[in-house]
Amino acid sequence: MTKLSQDRMPILEALNQFKQMRVVPFDVPGHKRGKGNRELTDFLGERCMSVDVNSMKPLDNLCHPISVIKEAEELAAEAFGAKHAFFMVNGTTSAVQSMVLSACKEGDKIILPRNVHRSVINALILGGAIPVYVNPEINHELGISLGMTLTGVKKAIFENPDAKALLINNPTYYGICSNIKAITELAHEQGMLVLADEAHGTHFYFGENLPISGMAAGADMASVSMHKSGGSLTQSSFLLVGNEVNPGHVRQIINLTQTTSGSYLLLSSLDISRKNLAVNGKEIFQKVYQMAQYARDEINQIGDYYAYSRELINGDTIYDFDVTKLSINTLDVGLAGIEVYNILRDEYDIQVEFGDVGNILAYISVGDCQRNLERLVSALAEIRRRYKRDKAGMLQYEYINPEVVVAPREAFYAEKESLEIHKTVGRICSEFVMCYPPGIPILAPGERITREMLDSIEYVKEKGCSVTGPEDMDIKFLNVLKEGY
Repeated sequence: MTKLSQDRMPILEALNQFKQMRVVPFDVPGHKRGKGNRELTDFLGERCMSVDVNSMKPLDNLCHPISVIKEAEELAAEAFGAKHAFFMVNGTTSAVQSMVLSACKEGDKIILPRNVHRSVINALILGGAIPVYVNPEINHELGISLGMTLTGVKKAIFENPDAKALLINNPTYYGICSNIKAITELAHEQGMLVLADEAHGTHFYFGENLPISGMAAGADMASVSMHKSGGSLTQSSFLLVGNEVNPGHVRQIINLTQTTSGSYLLLSSLDISRKNLAVNGKEIFQKVYQMAQYARDEINQIGDYYAYSRELINGDTIYDFDVTKLSINTLDVGLAGIEVYNILRDEYDIQVEFGDVGNILAYISVGDCQRNLERLVSALAEIRRRYKRDKAGMLQYEYINPEVVVAPREAFYAEKESLEIHKTVGRICSEFVMCYPPGIPILAPGERITREMLDSIEYVKEKGCSVTGPEDMDIKFLNVLKEGY
């Protein structure tokens, strides 16, 4: 097979040719290359508005690509080592949901860790698949959930040989990687598809000395969030498939939910970013690693903070670690991660990715510079000096093993009632409760509510986490299944 030129950018090239054609637009969008909305054009610029266009013959169609988008998909597939790559413009959420919906029908079982993004459980609600959770172990000192153990996966497969698929995070938000290659081999021995949620693992495909990527490990499908570490516009991602998956079926699933009006701003950003990573990825992510390591070293010299890395590796629950991640534990400062997050933003004009019970994550990319890293380090040092307190009373965990009583889809659509949150202990939840980010539910539909869960919700609310999910925006009431269900 002839190797494709990764310098090519078919969608960008087609858009540039289109701009030279000076086509008179009697189609959508109604702003007509920006002329109909001057305020928006002044804000975004004419160059941007001129390529916010509709699908047409010269530009192909995302739902059924036959020309430039098809060429761009082939280039992306080769760059990522996949059989096929789909351009996703509804975010990595839609890529994750398309993986699950492609692999599982209503009533099918899927093995997965409980510390998944809500998009996975949303897919179970949409499609009716049944979760079989491999509850991850916890590092109580850091307050984070870890990867799936091989023992836990073997047990789940042995007890559920009829499961159709297994889903794995590669990596978690914090940079923790399970042994994806061994887990994939176990699942394949039983004829199960392996789905990799690589929302935080784009760089694994292009950097050196990083954890193994989903496709390299033999996964059947992978959702890759290009807009995170890959440099494309927010909401743009790739869905990759391997040799054992029918891409025609996957496209049908994608077209059930993805927009028929794909944004060419998002599509071109994927095309351009794929080219950049394919050509320059090794150098880019070597620089990112060096910046992350510099920041880790400096932060660990401050005292009390712990910016962790590969020293955590234990060969099982932490099989590998993503060294581009700057994950920082704050508990010994006597502050919850979300408190440090808020202080950095409100008092130092520094916006990190997220803060939770015990950690913050500062996302490092090729767009960062040494000066900004020094500013972050200095701010953290000053926060320790100004705010350090005794850590007594700090919550030591984040993840609580759930008891799944009812399938997520059944619970979500069942008859329900709204109760004051403190009166819901022992009842079955019918909605989500989570901190966002990272978007891992504390409670999900179909799970029994415990006092421990409510204490956790109250604690993260008190510390200032953004708690989302319930119908009641103030999180004073929860929807539960009606008595006797």
